[in-house]
Amino acid sequence: MPSASKRAAWRRTRPRAVRQRGLVLLALLIALTLMSIALAGALDVWSLERRREQEKQLLFVGDQYRQAIVRYYRVGRVYPASVDDLLDDARFPVPMHHLRQAYPDPITGKTDWLFLRQGDRFYGVYSSSEAPTIKRAEFPRRYADFETEQTYGGWKFVYLAPGLRNTPTNAVTPAPGRPVQTFSPQNGMGRVPSRLTR
Repeated sequence: MPSASKRAAWRRTRPRAVRQRGLVLLALLIALTLMSIALAGALDVWSLERRREQEKQLLFVGDQYRQAIVRYYRVGRVYPASVDDLLDDARFPVPMHHLRQAYPDPITGKTDWLFLRQGDRFYGVYSSSEAPTIKRAEFPRRYADFETEQTYGGWKFVYLAPGLRNTPTNAVTPAPGRPVQTFSPQNGMGRVPSRLTR
């Protein structure tokens, strides 16, 4: 059995050990809180950078479609009726390829572009996303009007032939109660849907 002096010494050291353990736990909690705050900040920065990269890709891909429409129009003086026409223009003995591939919309990750149409043909594409834009300035001169747009759906990649310069470029929307149809060479919907109306 321990002596009275040993018991007294043990009683004196016990509160100190308990206090030290409490301080260690408090330090760990503070460290975990600071790490959580830092991680949340890093995720916000990563998310913002990811959106900025998607915007760059949207500008690139949208311009690829616009340039393909320009090339298609210039060799035949008619707009394409489908994205398939841009991929494989069979109007001539040797087919032409105005567009490398049917690029998906970088914002939605899908081939769910919407179209600006003239009759059954289209002269522009735009994103179906209504998410707010981050970029609001320093666009290429061709797309300077994007500075006033609040959503990605406002970034319309259009080619109007010289005689059609004054044609309004209002967004094409589906008729009431009808779904938006999209193109995708993989699912056989390569034609621009004629049911889309202004």
